[in-house]
Amino acid sequence: MLTTISRMKCLMSPPFSPIAKAAPSALFFCLSSKSKFLSYPTTLTSPISLLVKPLAIPSLFPIHNRYIHSNSKASLSSGEIHVIVGPMFAGKTTTLLRRIQSESSDGRKVAVIKSNRDTRYGLDSIVTHDGVKLPCMALPNLSSFRQKFGADAYEQLDVIGIDEAQFFEDLYDFCCEAADHDGKTLIVAGLDGDYLRRSFGSVLDIIPLADSVTKLTARCELCGKRAFFTLRKTEETRIELIGGADVYMPVCRHHYVSGQVVVEASRILLESQKAECGLHVPAIAEC
Repeated sequence: MLTTISRMKCLMSPPFSPIAKAAPSALFFCLSSKSKFLSYPTTLTSPISLLVKPLAIPSLFPIHNRYIHSNSKASLSSGEIHVIVGPMFAGKTTTLLRRIQSESSDGRKVAVIKSNRDTRYGLDSIVTHDGVKLPCMALPNLSSFRQKFGADAYEQLDVIGIDEAQFFEDLYDFCCEAADHDGKTLIVAGLDGDYLRRSFGSVLDIIPLADSVTKLTARCELCGKRAFFTLRKTEETRIELIGGADVYMPVCRHHYVSGQVVVEASRILLESQKAECGLHVPAIAEC
């Protein structure tokens, strides 16, 4: 009786399925070369396990090349770049100093850099229009920072603040090196446009590198609306003209356009007056 039942079970449940489909090739990449069994779902109540040989990975798909190993510091720590832009009197330096103070309060080592061209409040500190002050290094370029700050001290730095960034011609290269390779967090503040509303320095060049970009606005001195632009009050045409409220004022779009018209008209008037004065200069009589 038992022998008959055993024979019936063998007929109903064969030891393997003759119609099992081959596993998709993509599944092979999930297995190591030591794998002995390959399992995949079927319509039965329990999965069927097929005995297979160790898989040979095709040379077309070199798994070991999928991951690039690097001993550089960038693989251990990742830097950041945060950019703060806006017209004059928008609070860029104030925002920068708040971020630096917050990082310092969190126990991170910080340093601040500014251009040595800006001598309005001295060279050893950054000062906001409200009088808030923070010590800094004044440099002609950013490439000299590591050497002057000290190589060992630079390695210990976590955060670097850069004020008046539009004056640094090597801003892009420095940010790439410090953030991408040295793992530093950079907080960069500067004018995105000059008094003609054109790109100023290299500030806009680092936007593609940035983790975040903050566009600040001021208050128009003529109507009180949001001011996006900087209007130069004088007839000076140099792009780099460092000054404060005596030279610049934040304005809205309407008053920027009308103000530029007034400034241009004044410039033309002054030039014509100078030309007329030159024509009326009496000639010196010959002896």
